[in-house]
Amino acid sequence: MIPVFYLVGGAVGAGQEGVDYLLRARTLLIIGNSIALMLATTFFATLIGLPFAWLTSRTDLPARRALLVLGLAAMVIPSYLTAVTYTDAFGPKGILQSLLEPLGVERLPGIKGFAGATLTITFVTFPYIVLPARAALLRTDRSLEEAGQSLGLARWQVFHQITLPQLRPALSAGMLMTALYSLSDFGAVAVMRFNAFTRAIFIQTESFRMDKASVLGLVLIVMTLILLFLQSRLQHGGRHYRIGSGASRELTTISLGKWKYPALFFCGAVIFIGVAIPLLVLFKWLLGHTLSNPIQVSMSELVSNTVSVSAVSALVASLAALPLALLALRSVSRVDRWLTRLAYVGNVLPGIVIALALVFYATQHMLSLYQTMPLLIMGYAIRYLPFSIGATESAFAQINPRFEEAARSLGLSSRAALLRITMPLARGGILAGLALVFLNVMKELPITLILRPIGFRTFSTRIWSAYDEAFLSSIALPGLAMILVSAFALAVILRREKAAQ
Repeated sequence: MIPVFYLVGGAVGAGQEGVDYLLRARTLLIIGNSIALMLATTFFATLIGLPFAWLTSRTDLPARRALLVLGLAAMVIPSYLTAVTYTDAFGPKGILQSLLEPLGVERLPGIKGFAGATLTITFVTFPYIVLPARAALLRTDRSLEEAGQSLGLARWQVFHQITLPQLRPALSAGMLMTALYSLSDFGAVAVMRFNAFTRAIFIQTESFRMDKASVLGLVLIVMTLILLFLQSRLQHGGRHYRIGSGASRELTTISLGKWKYPALFFCGAVIFIGVAIPLLVLFKWLLGHTLSNPIQVSMSELVSNTVSVSAVSALVASLAALPLALLALRSVSRVDRWLTRLAYVGNVLPGIVIALALVFYATQHMLSLYQTMPLLIMGYAIRYLPFSIGATESAFAQINPRFEEAARSLGLSSRAALLRITMPLARGGILAGLALVFLNVMKELPITLILRPIGFRTFSTRIWSAYDEAFLSSIALPGLAMILVSAFALAVILRREKAAQ
């Protein structure tokens, strides 16, 4: 709760000057830009993610499993890296323009601004729609759809009137994650030079206008809380489960027929834009670069710094999540449950807001912590602790409490029963939370830029500095290395998780 307290204090301390700044036309434009970006990215991510989920889960689409994995790979590429590659691919004098030049196209419209930010965040976040929607599609009851067909509904009417309403909780969760991501993202809006909340807060922080940055940060928190409230109302409205007696019937694969090739083209286009273009541009820079960045950093240092700080942060978050997850399941106290829910505040706060609040905290109360590794890890832990709590809590929920009771009856203490019984049974979920925190810390940009110790460089800061200095060729190697390490780490941890279950 430190970020919330300090943002409220900073905004209140701004007084009338803060109110005047909030009501300025430029500030209102920033609020409008952020809302427009959120609505546009949520709409287009759903427009792409829902059919992608349906095609890869319910149809006879060829190689649908491979297409699903390749599509979800867009989550591994950070938004700022995707944005930088898109500026080279789709810019006025970019790769696309050079391909169209024989047709007489000498210059394309500029991509930076609202269009570029929307394009980037859409293809980074559409997997957030795919994952819950696909899981819900695989859980639907075939008999409900058959009942609709027996009443004379066409296939598209069955989907619209029967299947789609059952997806509402999953879609609302995915749309919420997409909307929160678009509000909290810094890399894409900064690269595309779009005046949204996070870019404005970063500019105010660089100018040491902490009171104005606090006002913007507090407005951003209020907007995210409104989103959470609307999503909870949407998710809990109506009934989304099967009633009546009888067992549900297994789903059948839907034949696409003549629509098979258009469906393949759609999935291939999504993968090409979201995954292939960033990789192809990075390889182009890697093979064709002629200029070198005067600020050289060894790749071994980048790998060591990035992996070590990500691993330590993931471990800290996982250890902090253990007692909170146990409280959520084992305690009957309302205070304990509220403690657990308060830990989810980090999932609402954008990284730049957390970093700003911790700068306030360190400079006013513990100056020795400012620009040190413990403060950086604290920022990561606050931001991504909910990921670890959610995975750990779900793992503990699947363990029968009678196992612990049996261990206690055999003479084990509470601590011994936790270490020898509960923890080994829950290690799959704990590893899943560890993987989520590790991968997100690797991609985190604003917290790293603001809180890192002087001279401490990671993949994200190296990519950002190379972009800021216009040495795009220097982005290729750290960018590809980040994607490779992220994919390898995810594969290794998920394999261990599967073996542990």
